[in-house]
Amino acid sequence: MNTGQPQTRRDRKPLRNIPEADLPKHRQVFDSLLGAIQSGASKAGDRLPSEAELGKTFHASRITIAKAVNELQRLGLVSRRAGAGTYVLPQKQTAGCVFGLLIPDLGRTEIFEPICHGMMRSPLSSAHSLLWGHAMGQAEEQEEEAEQLCRHYIAQKVSGVFFAPLEFTPEKDAFNWKIASALDRAGIPMVLLDRCIACYPERSKYDLVGIDNRSTGFQVTRHLVRLGSKRIVFVAKPLSAPSVDGRIAGYREALYCSGMSLRENLVCFGDPEDRSFIQSVLRQHKPDAIVCANDLTAARVMQGVLEAGVRIPQDIRMVGIDDVKYASMLPVPLTTHHQNCGDIGSIAMSTMLERIEHPNLPTRDILLQTSLVIRKSCGACLAQQNTGAVL
Repeated sequence: MNTGQPQTRRDRKPLRNIPEADLPKHRQVFDSLLGAIQSGASKAGDRLPSEAELGKTFHASRITIAKAVNELQRLGLVSRRAGAGTYVLPQKQTAGCVFGLLIPDLGRTEIFEPICHGMMRSPLSSAHSLLWGHAMGQAEEQEEEAEQLCRHYIAQKVSGVFFAPLEFTPEKDAFNWKIASALDRAGIPMVLLDRCIACYPERSKYDLVGIDNRSTGFQVTRHLVRLGSKRIVFVAKPLSAPSVDGRIAGYREALYCSGMSLRENLVCFGDPEDRSFIQSVLRQHKPDAIVCANDLTAARVMQGVLEAGVRIPQDIRMVGIDDVKYASMLPVPLTTHHQNCGDIGSIAMSTMLERIEHPNLPTRDILLQTSLVIRKSCGACLAQQNTGAVL
């Protein structure tokens, strides 16, 4: 039942459980070491086995072991001392914090719910509670509802707010700064999720946890260039978040590095569900590849391109960004860049706790790496068949 009030989701389980055998090896190692720390089997001050010893125990490479241990260190659970080993740190006793989630797009895109679940699964969140606002209405209603939720969090005197700035409305910038100013006046720290409230490439004074959008835009575009694409269009919705501007910057940098001219602007803003917009992009620019701002845009562009009788990837290659669940189930499985939303949530929680404990820390951008997921839409398999090269 939707009461219109924030709900505490402290013990809520993840949407799905991943069998241990299906987890990456470093995550299996991490979970095992984390379990020993949380259960008390590995106590504060205990020295963990060496990376070589852990490698033998888990039948894993030292690189894999190091990745798991680095994750524990990032979460503030262990300390690595040069020449002495890795030691378990005392658990911080900061307890009773209540954090608010202010995410207008919650339930509309696939990235924010797993980010929130990542916060809950973080070992640092066990002593704290998260308040989830109810699902918000249409775009024109989101500003009013988000402002009401912000006022509720201030009245509740929450310890901090995780904010994913609004996009796709004409007054989004003024609204996002209004939310930030209200929290500032109330003395409530804020951590931004996925995107900044300042226009790219400027930065606000608030901590941000997300992905390196410029690098991601560069990598997906470079992938198309290496496959032989010569006229690569970038498609995005108007009034998108600054994260999209970062992806466009990376797209342009990839074109520049490949020696392509930037005199012709091939960045197209429009409604991807508008078939006339898609037809105008195809007719005016005659692209042989399309980079989409995200997977949701790619799904809608793909439908329009296919309805126009254009084949993917034979006539036009296509890539997205995010790697949402349905990306592999589109009419042509989508090549995209995967972002680990769970890790974003976990790191956001540790960032918030550090900000509360050390309020004078410099503003931080914590940007996670993404990884290319190659599927049919980019035509990599066709290129390999035609050239015999390994891509």
